Amino acid sequence: MAYQEVTTTGYGTRVGNSFKAIGSGILLFCAGTALLWWNEGRAVKTEKMLDEAGSAYVEMPNPDKKDASLEGELVCGTAFATTEDSLADAEFGIGAKAIAIKRTVEYYQWTEQSSEKKEDKLGGKEVTTTTYTYSKAWVSRPVESAQFKDPAYQNKNMVLTTIENAEQYAENVTFGAYKLSESLIHSISSREALDLSIAEDLLKQFDKNTQVAYERFYGAKQQTPVQQPAETAAVSDSAKAVNDSINNAIANAQNKKDLEYVHQAGNVLYFGRVPGSPEVGDVRVTFEKVVPAKVTVMAVVEGDSFKPFKAKNGKRFQTLVMGKKTGDEIIEAEQEANNMWTWALRIIGIMMVIGGLKGIFGFIETILKVVPFLAGIFGWGVGIVCTVVGVVWSLIVIALAWLFYRPILGITLLVLAAFLIWVFAFKGKDKLKELAQNARNKNAAPAAPQPQAAPAAPAAEQPAE
Repeated sequence: MAYQEVTTTGYGTRVGNSFKAIGSGILLFCAGTALLWWNEGRAVKTEKMLDEAGSAYVEMPNPDKKDASLEGELVCGTAFATTEDSLADAEFGIGAKAIAIKRTVEYYQWTEQSSEKKEDKLGGKEVTTTTYTYSKAWVSRPVESAQFKDPAYQNKNMVLTTIENAEQYAENVTFGAYKLSESLIHSISSREALDLSIAEDLLKQFDKNTQVAYERFYGAKQQTPVQQPAETAAVSDSAKAVNDSINNAIANAQNKKDLEYVHQAGNVLYFGRVPGSPEVGDVRVTFEKVVPAKVTVMAVVEGDSFKPFKAKNGKRFQTLVMGKKTGDEIIEAEQEANNMWTWALRIIGIMMVIGGLKGIFGFIETILKVVPFLAGIFGWGVGIVCTVVGVVWSLIVIALAWLFYRPILGITLLVLAAFLIWVFAFKGKDKLKELAQNARNKNAAPAAPQPQAAPAAPAAEQPAE
């Protein structure tokens, strides 16, 4: 059952808040402008750096043998990344010879979702109806249910145990005859399940502690629930796949008979009574390892290791990708990523500029809220003006930034911005008036039909003299 909360904001409070929003609107406008300028400079510098790297790199024919002639060169080579380091998770007493080991923790909790519906009232008041709904889901950290709006769901969350996410990386990872730097090691993504071999004494201790936590919240042990699929309303496809794998593993594995609250299967350690039917408070810990794999490195050779390539403009570049790739493929992929980031940040910057302008001029619409119909029409017009001005201003900022680096493209963008200004200033007035009139006609109540007057009787003919 959804829980609703209705709040009313008075006209005076709304006007005061709208004036306060002017300051935040100015800050948002300035931040969006700065982001647009910085992003264009970043994009150009990155593109030039990649062009320089693409023309400077040399292929590394045999990484298994050191080549003194490659010292200081930007190279692209493929080899097997491996290590002899042994890593251990001391908290669980497990480990492996691996490039990295990782521990991921999830908690089964009640979660709160909310949605708002706002309505303007005659006189300037605003009524906000907030609807809260609740569902169970696996989340990455415990949820504080004491802050839930619905009293029926407050303090319904608990956890059987609290465990932190953790990861460890090997210090010595070889790439043929060379060693990988720390940043390159962290780029290796060949993950596999880490089989568990937790000591029996430690499992018993976990089981005892979990039982105490369970009975403190749920009371004395009840009948073991029948295993059934976990709730799927708030479970993603990936989470459902993990649930299925856990259930299958436990079905095929014999848990120690004297352990009722801790279950070990494959690379998952489950804290709870029945993994297939989770209860609020259950915890699951997934262990993975990063194993040796074939990788391609593009970086500058420095002795028996690597360092980033430094372009003439000061930008640095090095990368490690999985599998075998050519230098041209790597450069092309990096250029595509640069373009994607450039456009993403452009859109964010433009939206910030438009949002800032709406925040600055929004007080005018708020003042007119005493008549919602009139405020709606005016707000619609302000929105259009802020959008047009925001886009034009953003184009000017982008053009000026590019003008510094690429004059031809910068001039083209400035011409486009000038054209939009001309269209809006000289051609858009009549269109705006027409749209506003249409909006008024749609919202105006239809006039009551007037009775038709009876036709007048024909005048009597006068006899001719």
